Amino acid sequence: MIEVNALTKRYGGTTAVKDLTFTVRPGLVTGFLGPNGSGKSTTLRMVLGLHRPTSGTATVEGRPFGDRRRGLRQVGALLDAHDAHDAHGGRSATAHLATLARSNRIPRSRVDEVLREVGLAGVAGRRIGGFSLGMKQRLGIASALLGDPPVLLFDEPLNGLDPAGVKWVRELFGRLAAEGRTVFVSSHLMSEMEHTADQLIVIGRGEMIAAQSLAEFSARSDRQRVTVTTPAATALRDLLTAEGAAVHLEGARLTVSGLTAARIGELAQGHGLPLHELASASASLEEAFMELTADRVQFPAGGESR
Repeated sequence: MIEVNALTKRYGGTTAVKDLTFTVRPGLVTGFLGPNGSGKSTTLRMVLGLHRPTSGTATVEGRPFGDRRRGLRQVGALLDAHDAHDAHGGRSATAHLATLARSNRIPRSRVDEVLREVGLAGVAGRRIGGFSLGMKQRLGIASALLGDPPVLLFDEPLNGLDPAGVKWVRELFGRLAAEGRTVFVSSHLMSEMEHTADQLIVIGRGEMIAAQSLAEFSARSDRQRVTVTTPAATALRDLLTAEGAAVHLEGARLTVSGLTAARIGELAQGHGLPLHELASASASLEEAFMELTADRVQFPAGGESR
């Protein structure tokens, strides 16, 4: 479990993280979201003891991580693939992991196990300097898994991965959580978090926006949508548009925002238009994220930073 309490970090006159309080629980994949510059990486580094908080606390399994010896046995971390990118390019993947294993008193056999798990067994003897970005990401994940830790933190773990790699990571995180581990994942890829995360921690400009399930967060958006299927699609589109709705028409299917499903049904019935499908849906994670963090973006597109 990761517990953050009133965590604050200031650099001179700039507050990067302000009074954050949240808990990341075992058995779940918790997504850590926020616009660029929101303080996600700073928060993760404070959890790992790499940055000292100005005030507040961050503990892992009840203790500051910096107090622990043999850290890879307690927490595995990939910080934006730096674990792999900073590895000596002349070393092999096996040599790199073997060094980490020795320094943390992890059995040498574990090196081969994690290389197989991340799909690098076939290139274990190759020099890291010749690895692609995706291969380096896999090596960074292998480093995080090396100590078989109960707590795992990943910062942008999907960078450089192909679709097969993304699917593999998604399944890996789900399996690790199912084993009772604490899995904390920071990512800017909303579509992947929508398929990966159970819980969300969302921050903006260093402050808390939400700590809730993915479904609860999406439901906070005003962008509720209704899907309608009808043989009278064009007529219904014109009717709904006249009522002020935004309508996207594709064949016999309409996606409608701005009107409830009940109101759409009333209008269709009142004008004798048959409906084959009428279903409400919450906004996507990306839509909810964009709406709920709009005033927390450090560098908004098409305008001045604020």
